[in-house]
Amino acid sequence: MSQKKCVLSIGQCRPDQAAITHLLTTNYDVDVLTADLRQTANELLKQRTVDLVLVNRKLDADYSDGMEIIKDILGADLPQRPAVMLVSNFPEWQDKAVAMGALRGFGKAELNSAETRAKLSALLAGEGK
Repeated sequence: MSQKKCVLSIGQCRPDQAAITHLLTTNYDVDVLTADLRQTANELLKQRTVDLVLVNRKLDADYSDGMEIIKDILGADLPQRPAVMLVSNFPEWQDKAVAMGALRGFGKAELNSAETRAKLSALLAGEGK
């Protein structure tokens, strides 16, 4: 039996986090970790193997820049580099994240779309429910 995959969601507000967690846990066999702040996210990434990181463009807790977290993660010396996606409805921010090395993510408006599920399935399926 394969080990559960792990998703770290960073900087989402509570309602969005609940929706993202629901989407992930009802469609995939995953553990979902959350971090409100950059420092917490960096500590979790050092402690756990994470398969996918979802980063809000602006962190709800302190409105800091999620793009800086993406830069941190992609530049970090981690035993296993996780896939990284930006959570933003704005295509121009998705383009910037992809240019930095992230995978094209999704916005909250497209959370339940077939396209979003296809993006997530490419990374998390195999252990699908």
